[in-house]
Amino acid sequence: MQRRSKPVGDKLFDLNFVLLVVLLLILALAGGASRADVLGQTVARSSAWLIAIIAILFAPKPPFRAIAPVTALFFTAAGLVILQLIPLPPIVWGSLPGREILIQAAIAANEPQPWRPISLSPGATINALSSLIVPAVALFLSAGMREKQWWWLMNVLLSLIALSCLLAALQFAGSRFDNPLINDVPGDVSGIFANRNHFALLLACGCAVAPAWAFSSSRSPDWKALASIGLITLFMLTILVTGSRMGILLGAAGITLGVASVWQRILKRAKAVPRHLLIPVLLTIAGLLVISVIMFIAMDRAASISRALNIDTSTDLRRAALPTVLQMVKAYAPFGAGFGTFDPAYRIHEPASLLSYRYFNHAHNDWLELLVGGGIPAALLLAIALGWTAVASIRAWRIPAESGTLLPRTGSSLLFLVALASATDYPARTPLIMVVLIFAAVWLSSLGAARAQATI
Repeated sequence: MQRRSKPVGDKLFDLNFVLLVVLLLILALAGGASRADVLGQTVARSSAWLIAIIAILFAPKPPFRAIAPVTALFFTAAGLVILQLIPLPPIVWGSLPGREILIQAAIAANEPQPWRPISLSPGATINALSSLIVPAVALFLSAGMREKQWWWLMNVLLSLIALSCLLAALQFAGSRFDNPLINDVPGDVSGIFANRNHFALLLACGCAVAPAWAFSSSRSPDWKALASIGLITLFMLTILVTGSRMGILLGAAGITLGVASVWQRILKRAKAVPRHLLIPVLLTIAGLLVISVIMFIAMDRAASISRALNIDTSTDLRRAALPTVLQMVKAYAPFGAGFGTFDPAYRIHEPASLLSYRYFNHAHNDWLELLVGGGIPAALLLAIALGWTAVASIRAWRIPAESGTLLPRTGSSLLFLVALASATDYPARTPLIMVVLIFAAVWLSSLGAARAQATI
């Protein structure tokens, strides 16, 4: 029997929606780490495979044509990873830049040169490929989602972020809570993540999503606007205590983009409120925000600001390692060292002056690390992805908000935040942020449907 290509009926809580919510809940528990050896990776990927099997057997076939750009970019990226695992004859592999040390090792051991793939560490690249099951399942389930379902899913997403703030509050209060599924550092305020910078990014995404959620409809109740203000305040105060310096910038950007996406609706709603009530309310809200931040700083609780004001460049390993990372980009061009191989590749190039007990397993600049791993092919695919994102974002922000472009604008905002955070870290390597990226890309690709609706 042939499966249908479109969702049946107008049921809100269909199987795709339920499975996507289940995936989010699992990732909230186990999807906050990027290291391959943590237990959470096993839980996240195994759960994703199980959900994929259920979706393939029982859910309607998703209309991938509706999100063709996202689908094409995702499977092209997966294809690049697979190409790096294809064994090459010794004469071809030996001509690739950066392989001299391995060639000399085989000669010294008096061993014949074997067939080898482009990747310097095939195991690490296989891990990178297997990690894509989580965003692949999210893409499969997202393809058939309707706009009403997305707004309901935002309820789940914002609730998870708010709950993670409560966990962060416990960590801030001195709780020695240790999540066995991720490699979190006891004493750090990192919420459901192993890395405080990744947690700060999720909070910044919440700041961008909250205004869109509050003004998703012209008939949205007033309490949602007040709730969004409370959520944004909670998210920003939590960012301050995480100790993430980039988090301050991300949070400010998230608030700016979130408010800008619904600015016209905010003005329209404000006109309906008497001015003698509106102005005192706005001043009170602004005053409470300023007072809260000042109190955090005065009580030395704003760790992010303290770290931003006390940067010691002499001990900043990221800055010190940057020349080596740039050298690696050149050394492994044009095909790269292999996705996921930065750690072993860096050990080959690490200068003696930087040897220490500190663990430098990533470039802390995912743009550069992508070039180290994928070379020119990855750079070309990245350029195409950025070009599509830029064009779609410009169109989304130029069309009036009343034309159904709120989801695309929110997607554009989240993609920008992740791109900005990736300049100093590697958040998109965690399963949870991978799924948030898929959501954002699908929302942005829904611009075509929104424009078609606007012309009716």
